[in-house]
Amino acid sequence: MGENYSVLSTVLIAAFVFIVLLAKSLQNQRKKSYKSASKLPPGGRSWPLIGDGFKWYAAVAGSHPPSFVEDQVKRFGSIFSCNLFGKRAVVSADPTFNRFIMQNEGRLFQSCYPKAFRDLVGKDGVINVQGDQQRKLHKIATNMMRLEKLKFHFLKDIQMVMLQTLDNFHENEVILLQDVCRKVAIHLMVNQLLGVSSESEVNEMANLFSDFVDGCLSFPINLPGFTYFTAMKAREAIISKINRTIEKRRQQQVPDSGNGVLGRLLEEENLPDDAIADFIINLLFAGNETTAKTMLFAVYFLTHCPMALKELMEEQENFSNKRADQMLTWEDYKAMPFTQCVIDETLRIGGIAIWLMREAKEDVAYEDYVIPKGCFVVPFLSAVHLDENLYKGATDFNPWRWMDPENQEKRNWRSSPVFAPFGGGARFCPGAELARLQIAIFLHYFVTTYRWEQMKEDQMSFFPSARLVNGFQIRPIKRNGNKFKFVNFFFNENKQLKYHFLSTPFPYNIISN
Repeated sequence: MGENYSVLSTVLIAAFVFIVLLAKSLQNQRKKSYKSASKLPPGGRSWPLIGDGFKWYAAVAGSHPPSFVEDQVKRFGSIFSCNLFGKRAVVSADPTFNRFIMQNEGRLFQSCYPKAFRDLVGKDGVINVQGDQQRKLHKIATNMMRLEKLKFHFLKDIQMVMLQTLDNFHENEVILLQDVCRKVAIHLMVNQLLGVSSESEVNEMANLFSDFVDGCLSFPINLPGFTYFTAMKAREAIISKINRTIEKRRQQQVPDSGNGVLGRLLEEENLPDDAIADFIINLLFAGNETTAKTMLFAVYFLTHCPMALKELMEEQENFSNKRADQMLTWEDYKAMPFTQCVIDETLRIGGIAIWLMREAKEDVAYEDYVIPKGCFVVPFLSAVHLDENLYKGATDFNPWRWMDPENQEKRNWRSSPVFAPFGGGARFCPGAELARLQIAIFLHYFVTTYRWEQMKEDQMSFFPSARLVNGFQIRPIKRNGNKFKFVNFFFNENKQLKYHFLSTPFPYNIISN
């Protein structure tokens, strides 16, 4: 009995000592955490786990995404902390700090996206990879979209795609312009990346990418009926198509296999097939989202700003009248100053990259703050683009603001801290120039071929992806003398899509094998 009492006493004493040491350790951790937290930018405390998520998502699901950020800025300043995605986060509406984050990509900060997004874009994609591999893939993408390629390769292809896809509206037909823009954009990207022009394949890819994009910010529940499950199935189908195209290209071994980015990747780069597939799906995703939504939002804004639409029409009709039997040249594209203003203003108000997701790789000192390693960091670009202190009438669609000499420095979207629709630093969008070219060409053909009537009220939303809530229902009506009537498309003996202009009006025909 005495021995048992002695053993029990020893166990109790040991347990007591353990509890004391544990409590002291937890207290030290709390002090350390508090000390670290006290150096974070100021911010409110919200509910555990839930945090500020509901307020955040309510804001980005509306037509004015920075509304939550603006409320916090009024209380705490342009750099503040809050609880997002289950942990403490630093959010910035400060253009200088945003640029600091982007310029220190890979050194102090790294990309950090939700699991669903990472799974869908792929572990080997340029959006996900870090360090040397990211720099390598980014350089490949940039080389694929050099200025010379835009001038001598993409320009004609873009116009051929526009001519193929923008003349399919029936008289008095009500269309969802959102679906049309998605189809145009995916057709452009599939054509330029994979060298594919088949209408059936384009339609299938458009539907797959619609499911794919909807899943990017979903809960990663991989069960039937959930958005993530549907998106992952769409990814599998897209990857399967890319792999079949890779195999087909290798089997053909023809001299023109370099057509499209995929062909050049196979010829010029030494990448495994999995990396090539993820690389292509990343470019398809990035290019499709940016181009489709900017084309859509541009028409939406122009519809509600008749003066801007009138000036754009006058500029574009000069090219339409000048070349009724020819395609636009690079010189034409560079001679569209007001069109470029419309694009910039659309990107400022309705830019797709409204915020970036980053994580501190180490403790980062900035001004009086210390951002601890692993902390989630969010440069909120849209809050800067819609800052009344930087842009007078910030929420108004005013393309003429970009003609003001005072705004020329702001307008340099490659280096401006206050206008960054394509990001910046090591992850600056490699397809920025290509996207702008596509949008300008779309606006040219759309506004010179159609006038339109909006059939239903609509508004923007940016969650789970940028869109117009009702799809922007319009009734397009053809203008007289549009050039679409004079084009005929055909495939040559090498199955390349070609065209020629007809001397008399006749509906064009796509001849497929």
